[in-house]
Amino acid sequence: MDFKPFGGELLSDWHTGSLLDIADYLNGLAMQRFRPADGEIGLPVLKIKELRQGSCDSSSEFCSPSIRSEYIIHDGDVVFSWSGSLLVDFWCGGACGLNQHLFKVTSTKYDKWFYYMWTCHHLDQFIAMATDKATTMGHIKREALKNAEVLIPSNKDYTAIGELMVPLFEQIINNRVENRKLNLLRDTLLPRLMSGEISVANL
Repeated sequence: MDFKPFGGELLSDWHTGSLLDIADYLNGLAMQRFRPADGEIGLPVLKIKELRQGSCDSSSEFCSPSIRSEYIIHDGDVVFSWSGSLLVDFWCGGACGLNQHLFKVTSTKYDKWFYYMWTCHHLDQFIAMATDKATTMGHIKREALKNAEVLIPSNKDYTAIGELMVPLFEQIINNRVENRKLNLLRDTLLPRLMSGEISVANL
């Protein structure tokens, strides 16, 4: 099969696959079964609400930090909500536990920009599927991932594209993490400044 994605140039060494060929989609745990044990400092639970708002808050639930490491989300991980409100995003809200109805998307072969963008590419189609099936809460099945076609570049072209994309995505993630830290610092210092506990008179 021949492909012409760039200005009509013939690229016979590109090939097709599916989302499941380029990434692993790990479904989260029912975190109500993994509450923190006595003496444990719990991890916030990442649910659809937290993914949508980009952070955990005082209403977020907690889970045990002893859950298997693959179910712990870290800054920069790609998370895909496949039930209810379907969305794909980079999580930049700190370490937390992955709840059910969310996929942690990873790959041992491809960079996150690649599987993130292809998952986003199919998101509208997935939303339409979920809407058609919706009774109380629409969702997609893993079969939809298997049937979602992707275009995989040759190794040479993938490397060339990655040299452009990797720095951009790293900067996006770094900026969002830094914004979270600055917001936390503001929320910590502002009440103390307003109460007079901290004075800037001598600065």
